[in-house]
Amino acid sequence: MEKLVCSTMRIVQMQMPQAATTGARMLVPGLQNTLQMQQVRHRQTKHWKPEFKRLRRQKFIKIELPNLQQKPQDMSKEEMRSRMKERGVFPPRPWMERPFHISCTGGIFEPYVPPEGDGKKSIITTSGAKQKFEFLEKKSKSMLAVRKIRSYEESFSSDEFGSYAQDIYISAHTHMAAKEKYKIREFVTERCYPEMMHNVKDKTIHWRFLQSLEPPRLVHARCTEVITKENQFAQITVRFHTQQMLAIYDRFGRLMHGSEILTKDVLEYVVFEKHISNEYGQWRLHDKIIPEWLPAKQPAPITYRITDDVVEETPPNQINAGEQAKQLEPGSSQQQKDQVNMATTTVSPTVEQISKPTLAI
Repeated sequence: MEKLVCSTMRIVQMQMPQAATTGARMLVPGLQNTLQMQQVRHRQTKHWKPEFKRLRRQKFIKIELPNLQQKPQDMSKEEMRSRMKERGVFPPRPWMERPFHISCTGGIFEPYVPPEGDGKKSIITTSGAKQKFEFLEKKSKSMLAVRKIRSYEESFSSDEFGSYAQDIYISAHTHMAAKEKYKIREFVTERCYPEMMHNVKDKTIHWRFLQSLEPPRLVHARCTEVITKENQFAQITVRFHTQQMLAIYDRFGRLMHGSEILTKDVLEYVVFEKHISNEYGQWRLHDKIIPEWLPAKQPAPITYRITDDVVEETPPNQINAGEQAKQLEPGSSQQQKDQVNMATTTVSPTVEQISKPTLAI
């Protein structure tokens, strides 16, 4: 350290011989403080443990920074190809492809036609026996469809599917009444969702499943392919004969439909669908079959607001007496001319403002 100080003083004397003596005197107190500091054998930039120098050097990777100023138009095809191959980028294709997923069908293929008067006629009667015979005729296609479903789902049973479908039916309607729009999607298809949640806003729905009058049974089954033969969809129609309670209130708390005291016997044909080609597909509620012979339902009463609107009545068109006289023929009678003169002398009525209550939504 002393040699370093002496060398620096000599350099100062060589460069500035006149100020060397004065500078040396000014550096004396500073040099005394530096002499009291602890000496260090190595530089501060080196690591304190040089044992793993090679491993620390391998931690850093030299990368080639891209030239952002270079434009693709200035590069040749070979340079572009080598650059894309180096970066692992595939060349662009001349067409645009957008993947899409078909999770359900758009309707019911070969819908089941419910017999008229079902749920009211006994098997002993003539019409009831006829219904049973028609059901046996359509059973062959349903058996083939069930066999195809079993080829994809080995644990499928047509006898046990009725109770499983009833659980899906109850869960879907319970979530609809609670307006749980995310949980209901696990039990209904994308086609059924907007139909069930339509017009539910600003309404209170009280729905309860009471009991089954008849055990639910499978009445119809069909399978179809979409786009390719490997993409298979299955639809099963289940007959429900149950007792339910339904009451719908509007936003003002007025009863629109149903009752919480009375129970109704409900006969429904509900269609369930599953994407059987999908390994993780599930049976979901797809649609309800409404027969043509079913009478139309009465519309729900709507709440109206009574307002007093001012209705202005325009006065009748007044015809000038001179024009009326011209319109009269020369051979007209004296009585017609007198009527024209009386019309001119009468005073036209003023505009009356009549206020009457009207119905407005």
